[in-house]
Amino acid sequence: MTDKLAARSFWESKRICVTGGAGFLGKHLIEKLQARGAQEIFVPLIEEFDFTQLESIHRMLQRARPDIILHLAAKVGGIGHNRAHPADFFYDNLMMGVQLMHEAWKAGVSKFVALGTVCAYPKFTPAPFREDSLWDGYPEETNAPYGLAKKMMLVQAQTYRQQYGYNAIFLIPVNLYGPGDNFDLESSHVIPALIRKCVEAKLAGDRQVTVWGDGSATREFLFVEDAAEGIVLGAERYDGNLPVNLGSGQEISIRSLAEMIAERTGFEGELVWDTSKPNGQPRRVLDTSRAEELFGFRAATLLETGLRRTIDWYVANRQGIVK
Repeated sequence: MTDKLAARSFWESKRICVTGGAGFLGKHLIEKLQARGAQEIFVPLIEEFDFTQLESIHRMLQRARPDIILHLAAKVGGIGHNRAHPADFFYDNLMMGVQLMHEAWKAGVSKFVALGTVCAYPKFTPAPFREDSLWDGYPEETNAPYGLAKKMMLVQAQTYRQQYGYNAIFLIPVNLYGPGDNFDLESSHVIPALIRKCVEAKLAGDRQVTVWGDGSATREFLFVEDAAEGIVLGAERYDGNLPVNLGSGQEISIRSLAEMIAERTGFEGELVWDTSKPNGQPRRVLDTSRAEELFGFRAATLLETGLRRTIDWYVANRQGIVK
């Protein structure tokens, strides 16, 4: 059987619930699922289902009766948002994940795919980050509450597999970006924030754009379509207890990233580094070999290509999304 036929055979008869399916990553994931033949996809909207509340989880399970849950829903944001709301990030993400997985197991949902976060890694993890290093220290302080709350789903998945034989897997995507990202400067991550700042500065004729930190920190970014592909492949092909990184393996400094975005948006002014703001984790790049070995995932989109597509999307859609 070819890979395409195997994928169609896997998905077409299953009822799937995608929490966070109306969000940035979720929309791309649903497109991937539909392309593989998935027919019954339930997307619980936050206006109707608050997964920090047990009653909402019960209603979702009764309505959707899923065979597989892909748990993408999370309270997310950049460094500033994490620093301003650490308790919210901890409580909401912990309660969503732990209650949902527990109730899914009780309801007989056959597979649970939990999405973790690169923020769960210790602050000074040797780069590239290997999954075996997850417990070697405390996460970077600015987003530790979020990272730790998400990492509890790994503990839960492993213990439920050990005690109950439950098929829950834990995937760790690196920072995502791409068309449809969050460009709100109050809560966005670095790539959409820089794209918006540079485009707006160019249009306004401003000569400076301010960037947080000193530019020395390094990051890895995964194009959202690649992330969706990795999640789908993990759901199809992986049934193990080990956490698995999803990344591109391409590391870049924030300074180089900012310069690249400035060039590609046509901003010709000065990048001003606000060193009173935190850099975040010093280095962040993943070892992605486990994903390739266990379920054949390798990112396909180079950063340069992904940035161009993201910038083009923002320029074409900014009137409808700028607040």
